[in-house]
Amino acid sequence: MYNRIDTIKQKDDFVVSLTTSIIDPHFTTQGTENIQRFVRDLVGFYVIMEGIFFYAGFAMMLALKRQGKMVGIGEQFEYIMRDESLHLAFGCDLITTIRTENPQIWTPEFSSEIASLIVASTTYEKAYARGACPHGLMGINSQQFCEYVEHIGDRRLERLGLPRHFDTENPFPWMSTTTDLNKEKNFFETRVTEYQTAGALEWD
Repeated sequence: MYNRIDTIKQKDDFVVSLTTSIIDPHFTTQGTENIQRFVRDLVGFYVIMEGIFFYAGFAMMLALKRQGKMVGIGEQFEYIMRDESLHLAFGCDLITTIRTENPQIWTPEFSSEIASLIVASTTYEKAYARGACPHGLMGINSQQFCEYVEHIGDRRLERLGLPRHFDTENPFPWMSTTTDLNKEKNFFETRVTEYQTAGALEWD
């Protein structure tokens, strides 16, 4: 798909271009420009790839699950979404820590560049949404998915201390329950997709 489907290839090419320092054997985090390069790569990997790319797909599959369609795959997507949310949170905390320790890197020019990258990434994700659901399906349509991506883009900007760009209202407020609320289920009907908390684990 990364080679055959244009909207997926465009997303892939974009995010790969933002994550080059980790494969550069000569890369070092010494100096302001190198720290900025590292932070840019972290934004590309954690905020854009894991925090924006995939989210139109999440909304599509979970919208179907909400209507009782493709429930098994929908639960798999719930697991994936929880993982991506954890990775996003870790990445944003790491970026914030680096900024706190190196305040000189967060210049107006650099913060503007980061904001532009996040906004650009939503363009790629919206193109994917239109290609994946061009004619709508069971009461949901690509325009709603695009609005959801814009809402997600604004949330990512705010998480990095940047101003909102779209001010688009969330068309799927129920999506927040996928990661924010615990759900009880009938043991004999389906399996719970929440993770067990560390405090409840037995380590002996």
